Amino acid sequence: MPDLNKLTALRDFFLTGNTKTYDFRKQQLMKLKHAVHKYEEQIFIALYQDLKKSREESWVTENGFLLTEIGNTLKNLEHWMKPKRVKTNLLNLPSKSFIMSEPLGVVLIISPWNYPFQLLFTPLVGAIAAGNCIVLKSSEFAPAISEVMKELIEETFDENYILFVEGDGSLVVPEMMNNFVFDHVFYTGSTAVGKLIYQMASKDLVPVTLELGGKSPCLVEDDADIKVSAKRIAMTKFSNAGQMCVAPDFLLAHVSVKNALVSEIEKGIKVFFGPDPRVSSDFGKIINEKQFDRLSGYLNEGKILYGGITNRDKLYISPTLMEVSGTNDNIMKEEIFGPILPILTFSDKNEALEIISRFKNPLAFYVFTSSEEKEQFWLNNVPFGGGCVNNASWHLTNHHLPFGGRGFSGTGSYHGKFSFDTFSHKKGIMKTPTWFDPSIKYPPFKGKLKLFKMIIGK
Repeated sequence: MPDLNKLTALRDFFLTGNTKTYDFRKQQLMKLKHAVHKYEEQIFIALYQDLKKSREESWVTENGFLLTEIGNTLKNLEHWMKPKRVKTNLLNLPSKSFIMSEPLGVVLIISPWNYPFQLLFTPLVGAIAAGNCIVLKSSEFAPAISEVMKELIEETFDENYILFVEGDGSLVVPEMMNNFVFDHVFYTGSTAVGKLIYQMASKDLVPVTLELGGKSPCLVEDDADIKVSAKRIAMTKFSNAGQMCVAPDFLLAHVSVKNALVSEIEKGIKVFFGPDPRVSSDFGKIINEKQFDRLSGYLNEGKILYGGITNRDKLYISPTLMEVSGTNDNIMKEEIFGPILPILTFSDKNEALEIISRFKNPLAFYVFTSSEEKEQFWLNNVPFGGGCVNNASWHLTNHHLPFGGRGFSGTGSYHGKFSFDTFSHKKGIMKTPTWFDPSIKYPPFKGKLKLFKMIIGK
């Protein structure tokens, strides 16, 4: 269990005001950047141990992703911190109005195991930039990288500023949240656990950011470029062995292109991972036996079109394409989070919309089409967190876009300036001069109604 006195020490340090200056925030971001470079090899080794990620995949999806976030934040931080002038309405002229960004205080960031490095440290960048003190809770299911991250943080930062916490999340997180009032909680993980975090935070009215998941649909229209679509779908779906919150959770293909699409996805899998993905350095493993057993159980719920090979000792499930007849089986009721892609077909838009509507507010939605009219139809008729047209998952790599869900897939967003805003309070300020002080503002008000209507109405 965490030492609760250490949480109090974080609050005490925040109250000194040291974290609020631009120079301090910049210095901490630079220290984090240097530490990521210093620990690069250890990070690679640990991610391979936990998830069988190659060095290349680890750099692109973890180290490189984070370094890009740090670089963009350093470039823009001074601008983000400056008060923003806004208009003043007629009633309050000649006042001036502006918005100040102030740090929230002591924040808690909880990360999952699938991208354990960048999903803990990317929100950390926003929390540092916004001037907070931070508690980091890593996932116990990725122990090798958790150990490396703990060493990195403790070597780089004072624990009164950034505190790294390990242990069983079901015990550690409630212990902290029930005995200390955080100023914000940022959680990435399952919807089930997200609900528990929300409940614990609500008793103290602590604001939360929940980055959850859900069944993200991937829809392929009859006019899509099948070869390109297949490669982009396969690359995203089977990255990290499918253990990604924004991976296409099921494929909804127009009946006229389904067979050709399946054939092209099969080709893509063979090109990406070879004839036997077990020996491919580009194909990962399932995180643990519990997840393996859950995933392998899905393989009996449809017709396997490709793959379906498993090895429990190696925590291996091959890239699998599976035809399903409907949405009643478990594979279509639960987020898959693995290298199994269920495939359904549709003949018209209403049929496809009806299927998609059964999975309310997915984290992501992907549509492949050559028609701008169809593109606009799907973007306007499917509620979702974020997504792509003729691509899948890559929207999250653009720090100019907010990344987050809605409803069951989450609340709030981050990346780039959106991270800075998430960990800041926007304080509205109006400054009024004393040289202009008309009597109309003061009682008695009798006889001024017509004038009020004229001024305020405008």
